[in-house]
Amino acid sequence: MIGIERDSGLTPQEAEGIAVEALGFIAREPDHLGRFLAFSGLGPDTLRDAAAEPGFLAGVLEFLMSDESLLLTFTENARIRPTMIAVAHFRLVGSVDDDV
Repeated sequence: MIGIERDSGLTPQEAEGIAVEALGFIAREPDHLGRFLAFSGLGPDTLRDAAAEPGFLAGVLEFLMSDESLLLTFTENARIRPTMIAVAHFRLVGSVDDDV
């Protein structure tokens, strides 16, 4: 359980924590993991290396957001609002203004 109750002020570390917990949730179910690998274009042998790449955790959250049922199951188990996934994703990818 993550225990984050607010939408604003999410730190990058909290966003990463949400994404890591989401990855663990996905990895515990072979069907979810298979769909994630297909979604990401990764294979079981490249997953570990890809996890170290920038943007990987944002991709985990994108996958979660692409499946409402999976999103709701994860957020219920993690005891966070579904909107927190989008907030965490935004925190991980930043905004166009962050590059200026």
